[in-house]
Amino acid sequence: MTSDALRRALTDPGDPPLPPLPGVAVELLDALDAPPRLAAHLRLVHDVARQLTAAFAEQFPLVPFDRQAVLFGAAIHDLGKIEHPEELSGPGSAHEEAGYQLLLRFGVPEERARFAVTHAAWHAPGVQLEDLLVSLADKVWKGKRVTDLEELVVDRLADITGQPRWQSFLDLDDVLAGLAADADRRLAFQAEHPVHG
Repeated sequence: MTSDALRRALTDPGDPPLPPLPGVAVELLDALDAPPRLAAHLRLVHDVARQLTAAFAEQFPLVPFDRQAVLFGAAIHDLGKIEHPEELSGPGSAHEEAGYQLLLRFGVPEERARFAVTHAAWHAPGVQLEDLLVSLADKVWKGKRVTDLEELVVDRLADITGQPRWQSFLDLDDVLAGLAADADRRLAFQAEHPVHG
């Protein structure tokens, strides 16, 4: 049974309103009695991914990517923190493989479960643009800008569009700066929800 604190983290409208997580993410969080702060965090990153992918599609219409995969990845990327709750408030990477294995055990296909690992493995072989977009959302939600991650995205954009690298950088920077502007509000929302249910 879902705790009141988890239910609130999943349904609190937020200001401005946050969209709900995809049904499968909610089912997993419910089934695993996830920490409320994790649910709040996943909602925030999912919302940033929603805004990021919308802006990306508008700014870079020639760049193909799977928006639904990015949104799913953002909604489940830190699921392994259920097994490693100490990583909700401190550093650590044990949640990455744990989340991947957890998702596989619950029947999530590998091509979607991979986001539990790839959101922190930008330079790994086979990382796709969708993985990088989840990583961007996971950083910019709190106003953090990561140069090497952004450079990887800029390189992909310049390669696909044929536009100069500096133009891709400026276009991406505009999108990310706009998203980062709401970081304080997001951090406050996350802090309203307890680490333990």
